[in-house]
Amino acid sequence: MGRAAEMLGTTPAFLRAIGEARLITPLRSEGGHRRYSRYQLRIAARARELVDGGTPVDAACRIVILEDQLEEAKRINAELRRPATKPRPRTDA
Repeated sequence: MGRAAEMLGTTPAFLRAIGEARLITPLRSEGGHRRYSRYQLRIAARARELVDGGTPVDAACRIVILEDQLEEAKRINAELRRPATKPRPRTDA
C-alpha cells in the first residue's frame, strides 16, 4: 500500500478511503498486504485528480465509476456498429 501511495503521490489513508468507498478492492497477499493492479492504480489516480480539485472522496469515487461505465458503453456501441464480416464459403469437399 505504501508503494502504491507513493507512486500516486498520495497517502495510504487515501487508498483506504477509496477502498472503503468500494471504488477499488485490492487483492491481499498471504501476509495480508494490499496488492493493486495497474487498472486499480489508474482508477485511484483519477480519483486523486478529482479530490485534489476539491471533489469529496465519495463523489469522486462515484464520478470515476460513471466515467468507467461510460467508456465501456462507448466500446460496446462501437463494436455493435462495426459491419459484420460475412463468413467465407467453405471449400472442403
